[in-house]
Amino acid sequence: PPFPVEAVVIGRNEGARLVACLDALAGRVGRLVYVDSGSTDGSMEAAVARGARGVALDMGLPFTAARARNAGLAEVSAEFVLFVDGDCVVQPGFLPAALAAMAEHPAAVVVCGRRRERFPERSIWNRLADREWDTPVGPAMACGGDALMRRAAVQAAGGYRGDLIAGEEPELCLRLRRAGGQILRIGAEMTLHDAAMTRFSQWWRRSRRAGHAFAEGAFLHGRGPERHWVAETRRALLWGVGVPLAALGAG
Repeated sequence: PPFPVEAVVIGRNEGARLVACLDALAGRVGRLVYVDSGSTDGSMEAAVARGARGVALDMGLPFTAARARNAGLAEVSAEFVLFVDGDCVVQPGFLPAALAAMAEHPAAVVVCGRRRERFPERSIWNRLADREWDTPVGPAMACGGDALMRRAAVQAAGGYRGDLIAGEEPELCLRLRRAGGQILRIGAEMTLHDAAMTRFSQWWRRSRRAGHAFAEGAFLHGRGPERHWVAETRRALLWGVGVPLAALGAG
């Protein structure tokens, strides 16, 4: 096909951020699939107007981003699928660099790059997110929500685990690595993300989801040789339970 890459974008009420996301992909991918999760701001209409294949997620079932990504995955057929969150803008040089990395590393099934926060100066919470995404270049344990993947490998692994409310990408990457695949982080700029976190409560909700992901991941795969997220869960328990209890006891 003229484009070896098709894209799956997921979102809910992303507004102008979604429009920027879709416009950045125009002419760079073959089929563009947008999976909407109950938006009320005209996101679906905006996506379809830009030539995307619109898929409305069944909101009668519990929502997860993993379910949305699986719904998009079912719509694509190219060799590679680019997963993108609707509040992110893919940078122009990422796809060529990621495809070159796939060609150079035949065992690679996932390639990701540097995701940056668009406005890190607006709050400490945005700066923390930007720092969190600055992971080492080279073989990696996992990727985030934005990544280029070999479609056949993802489908052979069964796709994302749809019942996970968070941490679905590392869980998928663990299964891909067990099947012999490689997760690769390259140095190319990948996406600009707009977290728009300006209040402590927003960061707190995000941190709670991360803690839930750690605990659920450890429950599912913590007994395996990878000890998936066991250390992270213990740290969360130490700082979230142990330290407060110790402070109360000292008081």
